Amino acid sequence: MKFPCTGIILAGGLNTRLPGRAKAFLNIGGMMNIQHIYEVFKKLFEEIIIVTNSPLEYLNWDFNIVTDLLPVRSSLTGIYSGLFYTTNPYAFVVACDTPFLKKEVVEVVLEGIESGIDVVIPETSKGMEPLCAAYSKKCLKPVKQQLVQREFKVQRFFKKIRFKRISEKVLRKEDPELLSFFNINTPDQLEKAEKIFLKAKTIERIDG
Repeated sequence: MKFPCTGIILAGGLNTRLPGRAKAFLNIGGMMNIQHIYEVFKKLFEEIIIVTNSPLEYLNWDFNIVTDLLPVRSSLTGIYSGLFYTTNPYAFVVACDTPFLKKEVVEVVLEGIESGIDVVIPETSKGMEPLCAAYSKKCLKPVKQQLVQREFKVQRFFKKIRFKRISEKVLRKEDPELLSFFNINTPDQLEKAEKIFLKAKTIERIDG
């Protein structure tokens, strides 16, 4: 059963450390980043939105394509734009460069949604993970206020809303290595992602 929630993919980053290479289309294990995420999202969400400033690149995908509503590029701007267009009261937001996102981790976050909670967010020893979290449309007003003030750190607006943390202990039950939060910003991380994928495939063949 699909969740009454929208899946939002943020694909509007400047990509300064991998110039000339759109992170959504980086190939990991023979499949693009965006495809890995889509395979998870299509099992969970009736509505999938991609926030991008290169909309023509996604015309062949089964997404609702939207662009940033505000001229400043940031993750917070993308979250705001995606929430603005969603038709559901909540949306799960992820960056386009997370090839190891697990369906089970998304489900754990979605199961944390409850009345009176505006954000459900995973938290690990590295901190909170705002780009693997569920947001209520009620976040639109405080997010816009923060953007107008040119404050772009996502967690700053948490002071104005009610949020729930999902603990690392709970997350590791579904994703022992927390690979759902691995993202690709540099050539070294791209190389590491390939190694992770090959290792997983090797284990899969042995177990099979």
